[in-house]
Amino acid sequence: MKLKLLLIIIACSSLHGFAQVESSKTGAWYMYFLNHQFKDSQFGIQGDIQYRNWNLGGDLEQLLIRAGATYTPKKANVLLTLGYANITSGEYGDGTATSGESRIYQEVLIPQKLGQRIYLAHRFRYEQRFVEDQDFRTRYRYNLFLNVPFNKSALEKGAVYAALYNELFINGQQDIGDGREVAFFDRNRTYLGFGYVLKEGMRFQLGWMNQKTNAIGKAQLQLSFHHKF
Repeated sequence: MKLKLLLIIIACSSLHGFAQVESSKTGAWYMYFLNHQFKDSQFGIQGDIQYRNWNLGGDLEQLLIRAGATYTPKKANVLLTLGYANITSGEYGDGTATSGESRIYQEVLIPQKLGQRIYLAHRFRYEQRFVEDQDFRTRYRYNLFLNVPFNKSALEKGAVYAALYNELFINGQQDIGDGREVAFFDRNRTYLGFGYVLKEGMRFQLGWMNQKTNAIGKAQLQLSFHHKF
């Protein structure tokens, strides 16, 4: 009994210490998103580049480069995407070791408008992941986006708006090889920010995101540029 109690205390202390290290510094994600619809076509392209840091800059968490081909069915308010992403992940702290991941994904985006100025979007994404030193993995994601302009009724030039989202990640497999397992619940991201529409097809956002897993929670500053042309 005493041994079990001692082990529990040590485990709790370790988790608390790890959480302190992770949450003591706010991370930062710097992101560029692009979206282009080919003229007189149902096809287009989209992509993003994200430079993610464990701190505000310099301690690499991830470099993510993603691109996809899009298709808009006729008479359907939906955007379909097939794409590929390459991710380089860095370790926390002073270490310089990195690991790689290749990822194929399929996505469905369903925009929706409520009333005069509430813009919603539902994004469903299915990923096939090839992570270095792990078995093949899949993951399911659902993101609910909400944009609400303050000074205008539409997301048009000069509009200032609130931007919120919540994204849930679920692992398709728990066994990742060599006797290692991950949880069914992968993570959840909750974001609150503000945006400004510079002109048609160009807008900036600045906000705060909390990423929560079973083990840790960490805050991230997010600065993003959204470019549609």
